[in-house]
Amino acid sequence: MELDKRGLLFSSLVGVKPTQRLQVVQNELSKHVLPPIPFLGFTNQSRVEPSNYNVDGALWQADNPTAESDQFFPFYFVGDDGVKYLLPYEPMLNIKGKNTIVRRHVAKSKTPEGQILGGSIKERWTQGDYEITITGVLIGSLLTGDVSDCFPIEDFERLRDFMIAPRSLKVFCEPLQLLGINQIVIEEFSYPFTKGENVQAYEIKAYSDFDYKLLLDISD
Repeated sequence: MELDKRGLLFSSLVGVKPTQRLQVVQNELSKHVLPPIPFLGFTNQSRVEPSNYNVDGALWQADNPTAESDQFFPFYFVGDDGVKYLLPYEPMLNIKGKNTIVRRHVAKSKTPEGQILGGSIKERWTQGDYEITITGVLIGSLLTGDVSDCFPIEDFERLRDFMIAPRSLKVFCEPLQLLGINQIVIEEFSYPFTKGENVQAYEIKAYSDFDYKLLLDISD
């Protein structure tokens, strides 16, 4: 038996069993789509706007390297030819210094007031090397794709050439300049696993290096 809206109402009020009544209501409701009901002043309208992004275009472009003028403390490696290599994204720089002190522990006598002097005798004092840690990241131009397209191969190779050079490296960075550091010697470096096809992190541990005149002239 087919029921219209009025027949559905009547059948729910007369001698139809509760279980039959519920089934009839469910069957009838499944045939109709309820109209949108305004709630608290909002209308049931879709707010999804069409996207203007092109999947094959700028959507997959990574951020451009940070310009020198936009970096607070730009860091340079200087090659033998005098050409500067600016790390494309400003790295984090940690500098640790220490003093080397030669101490002697000797027996000490009492002062005229009867006080026993403690502690050690400092025979010699000199400044140790600065320990420098450089932590940064290299980023390719594309977020995803072939290795040759998205991985920062050029920056990786240029940085690698400085890391394996068997000599002290000339560097330029304002905090290092304030400490009189113009050269560093790299002790170790690492390229840890980094999430992202176009991203490669690096960490460099180095010591400060200064030019010393080891061979003296006779006049000296």
